[in-house]
Amino acid sequence: MTEQELKALETACPLVSTLAAAEEAVWVNPERVPFAQANGGLPLTMADVDDAEARLARFAPFIMQCFPETKAAGGLIESSLTEVPRLRDRLNQRCGSAITGRLLLKQDSHLAIAGSVKARGGIYEVLKHTEDLALETGILTGTEDDYTKLASPQAREMFRRYTIQVGSTGNLGLSIGIMSAAVGYQVIVHMSADAKQWKKDLLRSHGVTVMEYESDYSEAVKQGRASSDANPMSYFVDDENSTALFLGYAVAAKRLVGQLKEKNIPVDAQHPLFVYIPCGVGGAPGGVTFGLKQLFGDHVHVFFVEPTQAPCMLLGMATGKQNQISVQDIGLTGLTHADGLAVGRASGFVGRVMMPLLSGAFTIQDAKLYDYMRDLLETEKIFIEPSACAAMEGVVKLTQAPETIGYLRDNGLTEHMENASHILWATGGSLVPEEIREEYIHTHLE
Repeated sequence: MTEQELKALETACPLVSTLAAAEEAVWVNPERVPFAQANGGLPLTMADVDDAEARLARFAPFIMQCFPETKAAGGLIESSLTEVPRLRDRLNQRCGSAITGRLLLKQDSHLAIAGSVKARGGIYEVLKHTEDLALETGILTGTEDDYTKLASPQAREMFRRYTIQVGSTGNLGLSIGIMSAAVGYQVIVHMSADAKQWKKDLLRSHGVTVMEYESDYSEAVKQGRASSDANPMSYFVDDENSTALFLGYAVAAKRLVGQLKEKNIPVDAQHPLFVYIPCGVGGAPGGVTFGLKQLFGDHVHVFFVEPTQAPCMLLGMATGKQNQISVQDIGLTGLTHADGLAVGRASGFVGRVMMPLLSGAFTIQDAKLYDYMRDLLETEKIFIEPSACAAMEGVVKLTQAPETIGYLRDNGLTEHMENASHILWATGGSLVPEEIREEYIHTHLE
């Protein structure tokens, strides 16, 4: 992008100046409309989410057989919803925020098998592809069949003829790699320079081939797609455009309904629900948001949080250019300590779906990620990785920023904030090795 083009873009969308300067930004989505109005124009429906949930239920016996740690949950890969009142008090004290109501942590950081939110979409897409192949080859005679057949030596021998590939900064690669290897596929994960070494090592320990690139996430995806296209026996998991990934994430919202009921947390006009989700390319937060809006409509308010050097979703949505613009176009590096969020160009599919649904977005400086990580660990004894801590910036800023104060006022929410519930969506962390955790705990950035 030329200097002249950038100036024209900044004139059309003044927020671009803030983003280009790598300053923290607050954006309230002017295109959001009442859910009843938005729903008719969406490319997916609640029936699609129900179908995904039913498929995961069919695979539960197979998952229990391959991953015994899921037996207690009946083969469902689900995380706890944990109230974190001491964290709320710490944030109010340290950051000068005014968080009222209940603060909760959705611990997708501790999901079985892959230890991140990517265990939802990534594992679901592998299973959907596996079901399609099994039905096509006759290993399964129908969806009423016994899915533990898929763990038989004959099935594994058949799956070994096929390859699954994906481009990733880390956590999606872990979920795709670990599950694909368990089924029996050949697996190739194309990883960008931002990917942590321990994630590459973990994948290789499962027999996964890891291809490394010096460039960013977009290049890893491009190379992975090209490699897969050249092999007729290969299937590419497309994080930028996959509806299967998206629906796997959306199932999370259905599981949340029961968890909220267990905690006697109503969600209605007098008891609004606010959800804050770290965002990279957009698939996971977009899928979760889609599911939440289907179930809670206008009573749920979702905000994404991105690093100041990689605000690709905010940039695409605020300018209306979606995936036709990258953070590098406005002079940012795309490099961040939040490795899972180190994405320069957002998913156009997700951005378009989010336009009428998303409440807004925030950006955060990397240094704060480590401060928030220590706040959670010290107050609640829960560890999540730095990128997952981006969610906390949303709840801290909600009642501090003029833009979001206006949002609360304009939507009749100000008088109900005492009854509000806030969910921080913790996106990863449980598989981080102990020595890396110690390194994170002692990291202090300017």
